Amino acid sequence: MSEAPRLSRRAFAIIFAVSMATAVGNTGLQSVLPAIGRSVGIPDPMVAGIFSLSAVLWAASSPFWARQSDIRGRKPLMIVGLAGFAISMILCGLVVSAGLARLATPMVIFAAFLVSRAIFGFFGAASNPATQAFVAERTSPEERTQWMSNLAGAFSLGTVVGPVVAPVFIIGVLEFAGPLYAFALIAIAMLFVVIRYLKEEPLGAIAIREKRPAPPRKQLWRDSRLVPFIAYGFLLSVCQSALGQTLGFLIIDKTHKAFPELNPHALLHIAQGYIEVAMVAGAISGLLALWGFIRMFAMTPKMLLRWGAGLAALGNLIVAFSPDYATATIGYGLASLGFSFARPGFTAGASLSVGMEDQAGAAGAIAAVNGVNIILAPFAVSFYKISPEGPFVLCAAVLAGIFAYAYLNPVLRNVGEMIMERGDMAIEATLERSDEGAGA
Repeated sequence: MSEAPRLSRRAFAIIFAVSMATAVGNTGLQSVLPAIGRSVGIPDPMVAGIFSLSAVLWAASSPFWARQSDIRGRKPLMIVGLAGFAISMILCGLVVSAGLARLATPMVIFAAFLVSRAIFGFFGAASNPATQAFVAERTSPEERTQWMSNLAGAFSLGTVVGPVVAPVFIIGVLEFAGPLYAFALIAIAMLFVVIRYLKEEPLGAIAIREKRPAPPRKQLWRDSRLVPFIAYGFLLSVCQSALGQTLGFLIIDKTHKAFPELNPHALLHIAQGYIEVAMVAGAISGLLALWGFIRMFAMTPKMLLRWGAGLAALGNLIVAFSPDYATATIGYGLASLGFSFARPGFTAGASLSVGMEDQAGAAGAIAAVNGVNIILAPFAVSFYKISPEGPFVLCAAVLAGIFAYAYLNPVLRNVGEMIMERGDMAIEATLERSDEGAGA
């Protein structure tokens, strides 16, 4: 008889810290990137494009890393992801330092930044499906939404810490490259913790997986159980990245209108403080969702899908028509609250909808969705240059559409309502109402 799934507090604390360290670095970089771009002389849409190649590689490699985590275990893939993140951050810091010193033209700096960031896109993608699968195969279906919300809380906490600590490292000759070197050191520290202290003992479905040959990999991208979550997650993530990538430029421009007498260098430093306040406000909203409202109201995946899209749509509308920086910050906070509801909704929903043997594959598919959306961020920034309200209105319309989709699609409408436990502890969400809806 297989052993019941279990997740130790120590193991989860390490995985939480791994996810948080990555979030700290990524959101910290995102908070200083607009100022870096304008200091170096890189056009705004190209600044957003720095993440594009990384996003393509993230999406393409996530299913590969998910398969490797089935073969080699979850811990080795976390090590690969952290190492890739640390190396990428060090190289990005060196590139930014060269750009600020005017050692190369802005286009050369852009190309070097693009390639340095791409290292994270390929190798950094290894840790995400591994951490999700590690948690999923050690928790029961009844607990999984809460544990996935806790794991998502690592990202939200990282988005608080990243923008807060980033300016601490903008010092001396390092200038805006300082935070990147600091984030690399954090990743190296977490790499040591994982290697030294994370134990991956074989138990339950893991032990069975290691004793028998792996079955042929299903085409989970086309699996009817996952397609609605992939579609929902992709559109939601597109809107979240568009808002996040455009926000910095919007705040810089609003700061310029408020202080037209400032020189460009002083303006960027003041605007950087406003950007950090806005991002922290959004991150705190996310923490309220993940560690407050979801627990307080025992929110299920289908509730999270609906409330998430609806609040995010409203927040984007407020940002679109905000007359000042303060109103834009309120709108961003509301949108962040919505995104923080929706993300654990489609992540946990996807996990509950497949058996234990497909957890890594499902996590890989969701991780790819979370990466590929960033490809469209440069278009949002370009649209912003044409119409400051345009990207946010468009995002609000898309989010309203997936809000309706969460009600109308039978898989999303019934997610988690019926869960059947099989003999090998592989839990499959059998959505009987989905079949009834398809035959109607």
